[in-house]
Amino acid sequence: MGIKVLFIYPNTFGMNMLPPAIALFSAILKKDGHQVKVFDTTYYAVDHGIDSDGSKEKKLNVVPYEKEMEKKGLRIKDSNWKEDFAKLIEDYKPDTLIMSSTEDMWELGITILDEAREYKTKNNIPVLAGGVFPTFAPEICIKYDMVDTICVGEGENSLKDFCKKIENKEDFSDVTNLWVKQKNGEIKKNPITKPVDINENPIIDTSLFEEARLYRPMAGKVYKMYPIETIRGCPYTCKFCNSPDQMKLYKSLGHNYFRKKKMDLVYKELKYFKDVHNVEYNYFWADTFLAMNKKELDAFIEMYKEIRLPFWMQTRPETINDYNIKKLAEVGLHRISFGVEHGNEEFRAKILDRRWKNKDIIERLKIPHKYGVAFSVNNITGFPTETKKLAFDTIELNRYIDADNANIYSFVPFHGTPLRKMCEDLGLIKPETITKCLTNAPIIKMKQYPPEEIEAIKKCFSLYVKFPKNRWKEIEQAEKNDAEGNRIYHNLRDEYLEKYMPKPDADPHGGAEAFESVKKKTEITSPASRPGHEDGLDVH
Repeated sequence: MGIKVLFIYPNTFGMNMLPPAIALFSAILKKDGHQVKVFDTTYYAVDHGIDSDGSKEKKLNVVPYEKEMEKKGLRIKDSNWKEDFAKLIEDYKPDTLIMSSTEDMWELGITILDEAREYKTKNNIPVLAGGVFPTFAPEICIKYDMVDTICVGEGENSLKDFCKKIENKEDFSDVTNLWVKQKNGEIKKNPITKPVDINENPIIDTSLFEEARLYRPMAGKVYKMYPIETIRGCPYTCKFCNSPDQMKLYKSLGHNYFRKKKMDLVYKELKYFKDVHNVEYNYFWADTFLAMNKKELDAFIEMYKEIRLPFWMQTRPETINDYNIKKLAEVGLHRISFGVEHGNEEFRAKILDRRWKNKDIIERLKIPHKYGVAFSVNNITGFPTETKKLAFDTIELNRYIDADNANIYSFVPFHGTPLRKMCEDLGLIKPETITKCLTNAPIIKMKQYPPEEIEAIKKCFSLYVKFPKNRWKEIEQAEKNDAEGNRIYHNLRDEYLEKYMPKPDADPHGGAEAFESVKKKTEITSPASRPGHEDGLDVH
């Protein structure tokens, strides 16, 4: 009974969180009697040197964690990925290959699929590709000869039906959400069905992954960490994100893509991971965790009192207040990531569709430290029409924000985002161009803000944010990518690590025993203000 499914996850080295979608699909398919395995490239040297978390460490965006990873035995595999993949296929003999891919993973994924060409041809097995990229660039993805069908939109129901059809040796060309190549060369584009009820989904199947994939760095330490879904979708409309287009895709069909999971089901999942898998840290991967009302928040807090494990969330500055941060900190909130993205109010509103004032952002981001909660701020540079001068507005805003870490990324014009269309209209990128990882070099080339200037800002961003302004001339020299510039940069980097980089976290919420004593200390005293707040930004 059932078929053998092999998932392919062409992941970037250092992108350490395991993919919850594949783990969910595995649970669904196993429930239907299918066998499931995964080929995961996270710890193989197959991604041309891109290291997501490692790149952030080098740019001083995160607390160094390499030694902690080594202690857990987490390092690049010594074996050859092609040989391991070939052996897996030979031993397992899958009935279908299913690849889950984002845009920056796509070319790596195609490279992996090519290694299965002989097996696919000999055994006539179908290959399905799904994920964000096939959803928003289906015309590009379906062109690849190794791909027989793509999933546009959510995959829970489609994969169930697809695998059932294969098991019964039936034609799967009428499965909803799928685009399927026909023998005559035509593409059958099936309609998208309504969004799934996420409250009917099973607990994700993490047994699919090797133990190493359950560990991830956070604040310089490495935890056994599990991804938890509380909501799906995002109510906001940031133009660099694909959430607006996801909402439009389903709204055009009369459906609402934004959904919330029932709190008793969230509790069931959290309790299971804590009791059965000894999870040390929970990772709530919602785009905006605090997209909830007070009643929902209070229900979460009451529920999480029984879990009492440290957790991370990401949200927007305007969603926090004294009440919710204080209450969340009392039950285990450990770290927050805030999306600020850009420091110029007019540019941020017009280009990104984020309309909050700088003074309001600064005031709200004083709240976490009042309750002993560390946080990072996410920023992006290299937007279309941006200049280096505008990028310094982002630096100035971050100097007023007392963040523990400030991250900086290159803007990437992903398919399915409003800014992708803007870049195409401006002639900055061709419609068929496939983008690369956001931690890599800039994708678009702009005369007013060329790639080398973007890279210089990324390289020295944390230095500009934390060092006093009388050191800026020195930092400007460190921007240069030559022997002297790199010498100055490394000296400044060492000084930064000594003076400004937070020490590896002592895990203040690491269990009920230590929890109460630590919280008493952190509620009384907030951290002293750090350097970098002298002048330079009009916040009114």
